Amino acid sequence: MDENKKSIYAKQFTAIMDEMTAWYADTTKYVNHFLKVWAFARHIGLSEGLSEETQFLLEVTALMHDIGIKPSVEKYGSSAGNYQEIEGPGVARPILERHGFTLAQTERICYLIGHHHTYQNMDGLDYQILAEADFLVNIFEEGQSRKAIESVREKIFRTASGRKLLDTLYLSI
Repeated sequence: MDENKKSIYAKQFTAIMDEMTAWYADTTKYVNHFLKVWAFARHIGLSEGLSEETQFLLEVTALMHDIGIKPSVEKYGSSAGNYQEIEGPGVARPILERHGFTLAQTERICYLIGHHHTYQNMDGLDYQILAEADFLVNIFEEGQSRKAIESVREKIFRTASGRKLLDTLYLSI
């Protein structure tokens, strides 16, 4: 990747990190959540050999994946995943546009935000990795049982690196 593109990606990533931190400044647990999802998504994506562009978009999406929580709570009185999927893309789109993301990049990020709680027909490795990273964090935050974790492993996890992390963190005991 050329240095100019790296510089653009770094500026865009930093801007999104700042936006999301400000968006959830009143609810630090959400900032902690998206940072953990980002770290796992980054690790899995790098381990699975994503292209630089796909890796970049995955990492931005990991930061933004739960942007729909606030409007969901305001509109529906609930942060349920289906409401996040409905409300998230509309909040994310103008932020991405403001920070110079292309239409194709914006569409992919918004698509992933709008489907990150839908586990059928995952149409790309970025989608798969986002789901796995979110599960790795949610398992801990929700204190899921071993039986639930084993079920998620069977039904959701497909990448070698995601399975390795899941096994190491939750199933090796």
